[in-house]
Amino acid sequence: MQTNLSYILLFCSFFFIKTSFSQDIKSKEKTIIALPKKDTIFLKKKDSLYSSKKDSLLLRNKDTVSIDSIKPKESVEDIITHVAKDYKIQNARDKTVTLYNEANIKYTDIDLKAGIIIIDYKKNTLFAKGIKDSTGYAQRPIFKQGNEESEQDSMIYNFKSKRAIIYGLKTKQGEMYTYGKKTKRVNDSTVYIRKIRFTTSDKKNPDYYISTDKAKLVPGKKIIVGISNLVLADVPTPLFLPFAYFPMTETSVSGFLIPSFDTGSSSRGIGFQNGGYYFALSDYADLTVLGDVYSNGSWGSRISSNYKKRYHFNGAFSFNFENIIKGIRGFDNYSKANNFNIRWSHSQDSKASPNSRFTASVNLGSSSFFRESLNQFNVAQTQNNTFNSSINYSKTFVDTPFNMAVTASHQQNTNTETITMTLPSLTLNMNRVYPFAGKGGVKKNPIQKLGFNYNMQGQYLINTTDDEFFTSKMFETARSGMQHRTSTSTNIKAFKYFTLSPTANYEETWQFDYINKEYDITDNVIVTDTLRGFKTYREYNMGVSLSTNIYGTFNFNKGRLKAIRHTFRPTVSYSYRPDFKDKYIKEVQQSALATDLKQYTIFDQGIYGSPSAGLSNSIGISLNNVLEAKVAPKDPDSDEEDEKIMLLNNLNFNSSYNIAADSLRWSNVSFSAGTRLLNDKLALNFNGSLDPYQVNDEGRRIDKFNPNIFRLTNANLTANYSISSTDFDKNKEDGKDNDGRQNGNGANNPPDVMGANIDPTNRQGVQNTQTKSKTSKTDLYKAKIPWSVNLVYSANYRNNGVEPGEIGVHTLGFSGNIELSPKWKVGYSSGYDVKSGAFSFSRFNFTRDLDSWQFNFNWVPFGRNSSYTFFIGVKSSTLADLKWDKNKPPDRRLF
Repeated sequence: MQTNLSYILLFCSFFFIKTSFSQDIKSKEKTIIALPKKDTIFLKKKDSLYSSKKDSLLLRNKDTVSIDSIKPKESVEDIITHVAKDYKIQNARDKTVTLYNEANIKYTDIDLKAGIIIIDYKKNTLFAKGIKDSTGYAQRPIFKQGNEESEQDSMIYNFKSKRAIIYGLKTKQGEMYTYGKKTKRVNDSTVYIRKIRFTTSDKKNPDYYISTDKAKLVPGKKIIVGISNLVLADVPTPLFLPFAYFPMTETSVSGFLIPSFDTGSSSRGIGFQNGGYYFALSDYADLTVLGDVYSNGSWGSRISSNYKKRYHFNGAFSFNFENIIKGIRGFDNYSKANNFNIRWSHSQDSKASPNSRFTASVNLGSSSFFRESLNQFNVAQTQNNTFNSSINYSKTFVDTPFNMAVTASHQQNTNTETITMTLPSLTLNMNRVYPFAGKGGVKKNPIQKLGFNYNMQGQYLINTTDDEFFTSKMFETARSGMQHRTSTSTNIKAFKYFTLSPTANYEETWQFDYINKEYDITDNVIVTDTLRGFKTYREYNMGVSLSTNIYGTFNFNKGRLKAIRHTFRPTVSYSYRPDFKDKYIKEVQQSALATDLKQYTIFDQGIYGSPSAGLSNSIGISLNNVLEAKVAPKDPDSDEEDEKIMLLNNLNFNSSYNIAADSLRWSNVSFSAGTRLLNDKLALNFNGSLDPYQVNDEGRRIDKFNPNIFRLTNANLTANYSISSTDFDKNKEDGKDNDGRQNGNGANNPPDVMGANIDPTNRQGVQNTQTKSKTSKTDLYKAKIPWSVNLVYSANYRNNGVEPGEIGVHTLGFSGNIELSPKWKVGYSSGYDVKSGAFSFSRFNFTRDLDSWQFNFNWVPFGRNSSYTFFIGVKSSTLADLKWDKNKPPDRRLF
């Protein structure tokens, strides 16, 4: 009786729904159908769609799509919502609903869109396919469940067992596109596919794919395939793999990193590079361990880690160590060296703590690391003579004028192999305060404008070498000290147009070590001992300056030039400083003659130097000039305003006269000038020094003026000029051409002077800063070829007064890029030394965007760093090991 009642209720519900839909059969309104919770109707065994005997994909004897063997349970767990553009046909007898044209079904977390959808409530299935029209096969079914989405030719889905059979599958898992001829979806976690293709190319006709007969896909986790073949442009290659495993998780997972085979150097033999393991430590950090090994015994190891916590901090750390062997043991050319390099960068998010900040930029290691490394072809670093590191912590004390900074720094010269470190340096600053200011901080008179500031700095300084680095010897010569500085100043309006600014400065130095010198009569040398103890000295000076601004305007009545404005800023200053060194001077015998004495102070090797020597009572003169022009617009009838053009950014002269000196009272006159021409594309800077005194035969200054008033002792000229194809585009607007490219390099795109580097440890073989590429389009006819050129000219002149003056440096450097097409780019950088008549370091790099692939070729044609690197591979990190790279490293010199 209960069963009959269920049939009656089911029939009534369908009859009611059919009657309501018959009134508007072609409408696009939304329909909601809710079936009874229990359905006793099951599929017939004779249905060929669900026969297990004819389906080779099935793992069981019985069809897993059929629900005959499933224990009866709720067939419909939620409301089914469906819409269609053209019509919906409901069949109450067969319990089916047919949706046509832009059909859409939503059920629980399932969203299905297709041209035609047939819902069978009797069999608990959905059948979806596209529509054939004049354009072909359109509205292919798009099935979405949760975060997974797939596109197919047709499909049958059982919404009770959540199993499906799919034909012509196309789905995306992470960066991987999967195409399958026939697919069987067992459940939410397992999919079996026949005649499958894998690729990271998003084109309709992929650039490449990996073809296999059968595979197992676990959505969001992995793809496991059997024998597979690499196909390029639909052409099979002889490259086969017996099996393959593709991790598809959206989160990082740990795994092995396949090494690459290297035959690039005959000196170390054959070997393997960049093999290791990747550790996915957490959502915030990872760890990569890589290694190299060669047949001659050379080996290397690298550890790197990246970490990031949103709104707090991010950074990267790497440690490289290499044991390099050259030659054969027992022969004269045998040598062995250990090199290392440590890098660490850390940045704190400004939101983490507005009143304190911690940053780090560390680059230290062996001076010869980049010149001798087995696996680092960073040519830019080989041209750099210094390593610099800095770790900083700063804090601002709220509601006080004080702020603090703690810094650990490192400077290393790779040529001299000297290292200077501060571990640490402490700085405490007090911003200028005005204790005599009026109410509300009003500062009207000189007393109210009187301000004070304070600065304290302490350092622990280490001077060492490469050989003593990271040993106890590096601390034996370490020095420490502190310095306190305070100053006060104000300004007074004088004679209406002048500003009078008196200043006073006080400085106190504390040193925790000092020296003592004694004469060793046995060896006839002076012995210097460094003693530990607290010593201090104090200095002060005072001065006053008088300055004003003078403006001159020269008007013109003809042509577009309307006026030239000259701004002249003269400053005259006076300063006084006593001789503080006299009270600290000591004498030591320096030879067997008892009267042969040498003066020194106990602070001579101090971290902040010794007290100032000699009385200073000097007058300083400074002259600053600026020239500007006002030019009328080209069209006199236009409403445009007159244009201001900078003719001379600055022309400065500085000198001083020491009243207390008994001779050579005038100092050298230093000058500097700078301007920008040709729409700010040409930057010119010129500076030098003029000596008013003559020199003797030994090159020492004597108290006689030059006959020609001044002698040019040195001068430097630099010029920078950048030009690109966009400068000649008549359609450019707001600094962009009609293709939307930025005119010139721009502030955010500085010229690549040294050319791009390919890091062999980067498993994608491309620059780390490279953004995700997009398919570029170009007009094959009348195509533009963007280009850019950056020129740098430098010249230096020096004259010691004895020998004729000569040019010390005279070079012309040039670099730029040429885009042969939107996907072909050639970069170059070189220079010419005019003095020696030879080319300087030169480099060329060629880049080809192959859509889903990337091609790079870097070439240094000549010189000590003559080398090349070649790379072609898939851009996607999922198939980063699908690549071919070849390199010829520079000749390594161990010395």
